[in-house]
Amino acid sequence: MKWIEAKVVFDFYDRRLAVDLIANLFHEFGLQGVVIEDPEIAPEEDWGEDAVDLPEQNAVIGYFREDDKAAERCRILEQKLKRLEKATGIKSRIFYSQMDEADWSEAWKSYFRPQKIGAAIVVKPTWCEYSRSEEEIVLEIDPGMAFGTGTHPTTTLCIEMIASYLGKGDSFLDVGTGSGILMIAAAKLGAARLVGIDNDEEAVKIAHRNMLQNRIESEIFKITTNNLVDGVDEQFDLAVANISSDAVIELLDSISDVLTQKGIFICAGIVEKNKIEVVQKMKSLGFEIIDTRAKEDWVVVAGRISGVTISGS
Repeated sequence: MKWIEAKVVFDFYDRRLAVDLIANLFHEFGLQGVVIEDPEIAPEEDWGEDAVDLPEQNAVIGYFREDDKAAERCRILEQKLKRLEKATGIKSRIFYSQMDEADWSEAWKSYFRPQKIGAAIVVKPTWCEYSRSEEEIVLEIDPGMAFGTGTHPTTTLCIEMIASYLGKGDSFLDVGTGSGILMIAAAKLGAARLVGIDNDEEAVKIAHRNMLQNRIESEIFKITTNNLVDGVDEQFDLAVANISSDAVIELLDSISDVLTQKGIFICAGIVEKNKIEVVQKMKSLGFEIIDTRAKEDWVVVAGRISGVTISGS
């Protein structure tokens, strides 16, 4: 399979805001992640010797499948960037290049290195060596073409929330599973039954491979190709959806059907400006907001159906 790399180089006084707004344009196409290039990033001590050189310009990069809809996606992206410039003053240029999947996978490795989340969880690329301490939980990930490495703020926040709200032996649902990173975290934190859903068949294959790479027993998990919770006939103690604001709002209409009486729903992929709309809809559907966390203008919200009492909360 071939892919189109769409690299948006931008110039704006508020880099973080520009990154969030441009990244959100890609997310509106259903992309689960983007690559951010920042010329001012400070290399960390564990930055590999074979890592890419620091970029010369700020850029946000997304990847589209090269199919019969590719040209239309690129045209729409260009229109959205023009509207964004008129509305905010963010000046941008877009560069396209064709890439084979194998080349993309190799290039992605340059951006992905071990990262610690919270006090005890470490996300590690499968191709890197890492000496874990006795108390650390290590998640091994090879994302392939499925985004989800633990480097994005929403992924980090989701893992932190899973660690806070998942009980030993709980059942776990991951909507938009991507690389499977959240399922792996839930499994290693004690989930007894896991189901993952993604509308991308390639992501489903990658997530399944990553689960086995992390020695998660195949008998306790299932990963399927579907849209949101279509086809789900079970109920879960904890459900997570790290997707996009629009997709979360659509999912809210049916998520309570797949939650147990004490079930908690964690939703992410929400930019700060869309937080109020998501929270208002959750409340209108009877959800009590029990936790909200933010990082770099991204927000993760946790809720439960009002009137349910959770032990220890």
